[in-house]
Amino acid sequence: MTTVVAITAGLSETSSTRLLTDRLVESLGRQTGDVSVEIVALRELAHDVVDATLTGFASPRLQDALDKVAAADGLIVATPIYKASYPGLFKSFFDVMETDAVIGKPVLLAATAGTARHSLAIEHTLRPLFAYMQALVVPTGVFASTHDWGAEGAQALEQRIDRATAELASLLKGAGTGRSRDDEFDLFSETFRSIAEGPRA
Repeated sequence: MTTVVAITAGLSETSSTRLLTDRLVESLGRQTGDVSVEIVALRELAHDVVDATLTGFASPRLQDALDKVAAADGLIVATPIYKASYPGLFKSFFDVMETDAVIGKPVLLAATAGTARHSLAIEHTLRPLFAYMQALVVPTGVFASTHDWGAEGAQALEQRIDRATAELASLLKGAGTGRSRDDEFDLFSETFRSIAEGPRA
């Protein structure tokens, strides 16, 4: 079975970031029935992440989360945006991760914020980070501000969610089938091209 880890970086116990993560997971489940998703909440690992940053050693609990990310076929990554960027906890988690943990791995990026002023944060902060880590980031990022949870923005948000998870599901089709890294990049190129061209007449 294809495995996906959903990393959610909301700092409060109940957050719009976790809500968006859950919506993405539900949508992915509708896109493909043959997927197992595990959620990693960084809030629960905050002290472990700080300790690993200072000592260079991961606690068993943090190491288990890092191992799950490295073993997953794909990732959903959701973070809140503060002052035009992701919080330190989010960055620190990826700082303590092995540098090759997500090479060639399909990744869906999502972010939440209180205002649409942060709507480009996925493009200017998240996407460069995962490009550096050599992940296969799906074309559609999912951003949700306070407006998107209301009646006026809900439909557009749902469309973005479904589009992004469809792109992730397309890339995951090749996961766990013995494809080489070159094959995965070819699959990504084909997926991106088909999305850009739109449905055939």
